[in-house]
Amino acid sequence: MLVVGIGTMALIIVLSVFNGLEGLLRSTYGSFDAEVIVSATQGKSFVYTDDLKTKIEGSEAVDLIAEVIEDNVLIKYKNAQRVVRMKGVSESFIDQQRLQSSLVYGELKLSEEDLNYAIIGRGVQYDLSINPNNDFFSLQVYYPKNIGPGVTNPSKIYNTKRAIPASVFSIEKYYDENYIIVSLDFATDLLSYNQKRTALEISLKPGKDRKKAALALNNLLGDDYTVRSGDELHADLFKFMKWEKLIVFMTFFLIIAIASINIYFSLTMLVIDKKKDIATLHALGASKKVIRWVFLSVGMIIAFTGASLGLTLGLIISSLQQEYGFVLMGMQSALMTAYPVIISISDVFLTAFAIIVITLLATIQPAILATKNLSPQS
Repeated sequence: MLVVGIGTMALIIVLSVFNGLEGLLRSTYGSFDAEVIVSATQGKSFVYTDDLKTKIEGSEAVDLIAEVIEDNVLIKYKNAQRVVRMKGVSESFIDQQRLQSSLVYGELKLSEEDLNYAIIGRGVQYDLSINPNNDFFSLQVYYPKNIGPGVTNPSKIYNTKRAIPASVFSIEKYYDENYIIVSLDFATDLLSYNQKRTALEISLKPGKDRKKAALALNNLLGDDYTVRSGDELHADLFKFMKWEKLIVFMTFFLIIAIASINIYFSLTMLVIDKKKDIATLHALGASKKVIRWVFLSVGMIIAFTGASLGLTLGLIISSLQQEYGFVLMGMQSALMTAYPVIISISDVFLTAFAIIVITLLATIQPAILATKNLSPQS
C-alpha cells in the first residue's frame, strides 16, 4: 500500500510540474505572439487592402487588428551596432496590451508628435549599452535599398531613420536579444513598404476559441493567406512537451506496475497461510466466487487506500508549491524562480484509474489460486 501511495504521489507531482511548464511557455509566448496571425502563403508580404480589412473585421470573433511589418535591420547606438529583428506595428498593438506585463522600464509608446520611439528587448539594451534615460542619443536604424548596378554613393545604398528608446521589455531570451518594436509609419518609410504588410496580428473577443477563429478566418480569406493561432506558431514545441509528459507517465506507470509485484506476492503468501481457513470456509458453504471476492476485496482495499493516500499527498505538495514555490529552479536565467505547477483534474482521474487497474490486476491471480484446489460446490 505504501509503495502504491508513493508512486501515485510522485506521478501527480511530476504531471503537475509538466502542466506548469507548458502553461509557463504558453503565457510567455502569448505575451509576444498574437492570438491569431494572418500572413502571406507565398512571399513574405501582402497588400493590405480595404476589402481584406473589411473581411477580417466582419468576423464575429475578431476584436483588434494590429498591422505588422517585420524584417531584419542594422541598428547603431553610439559606437555599438548589431543586426536585430525590427517589428513595425500599428497603434492597435498597444491597445492589445500583450507587452504590458513584460515591461521592465518606460511606457509603451511608438510615436509622439514628430518623435519616433522604439520598444527594445532587454538583451538588445544590454548588448548595445542603451540608456533609455538619455534622450540625447537615439537608435540609428539602417535598411538596404533595392538598387541597380553602378551606384557608388554609400548614402544611396541604404535607408536610415532614428528612434528614441522609450521602453524595455523582458519576455524570453530569444525575443529579448533580437527584437525592437517601432511604429508602423516608421517601418513603412524605412522599408518602403507602402500598403504592404508582413502579417496581421489579431486579438479576439473574450471567450472566443483561437483554433476555431483561425479556421473560420482561413476559410474566409482563401488560399492566398495563411491563418494560424498563436499556439500553432510553436506547435512542435508543445507537441514535444506532450510526448515528454506521456513518456514520463508511462515510465512511472511501469515503475508502479513493477512495485505492484509486492502486492501479488503478499496476497499469494496470504492465500498459502490461510489455506486451511479457506477450506473451512468452503466447507461451511462459501462458494468459490465468494472466496475469490474476499481476496479481490483485499486487493481493492490496498488499491483504493494507496491511491487515496498518494493523491492526497501529491495534491497537497503540488498546492503548496503552486502557492509558495518552495522548490526553486536554481537558475538565475530562468523565467521563474520556482518550478511552476498546475493541477489538472484529468491527470488526477487518469492517475487514480491507472493505479487502481494495476493493483487489481496484481490480485487476480492470487484470488484464483485461493480456490484452485477446492472441490466444486453447488
